[in-house]
Amino acid sequence: MNTLSYRTVSANKATVNKEWLVVDAEGEVLGRLASKVAKLIRGKHKPNFTPHVDCGDNVVIINAEKIKLTGNKWNDKTYVRHTGYPGGQRTLSAIELFGKSPSRVVEKAVKGMLPKNKLGSALFRNLYVYTGGEHQQEAQKPKVINLNDIK
Repeated sequence: MNTLSYRTVSANKATVNKEWLVVDAEGEVLGRLASKVAKLIRGKHKPNFTPHVDCGDNVVIINAEKIKLTGNKWNDKTYVRHTGYPGGQRTLSAIELFGKSPSRVVEKAVKGMLPKNKLGSALFRNLYVYTGGEHQQEAQKPKVINLNDIK
């Protein structure tokens, strides 16, 4: 019988092909950068994407201190945390968190776009954010990628 048969390819840890990518955040809008990076970390850009497997790439973001926020988000956007004690809710504006650590603003944006489960925690470990143009993953020979090429 000459029929055409397609098999659904389901990736697993052994068959997944992980790459190292470098993304330059200079002049990028935070939310757009984060959504594209989350897509790369998750592996949704690959043809063998499997929702329950870590099949994404390792992403290194450089120049985190040169991101942009549109509108009045520098003052209006708040980051809320809780100390664990009664009345212990603390808030920081984006400009305050950026002043303490510019890389944490990018990390929080990307983490919010990943799944909220064990897989999301594992995927978040594939993200490396650095302020400045230097990073510590030179040994992995990461490939520089332009975010404008990703849909």
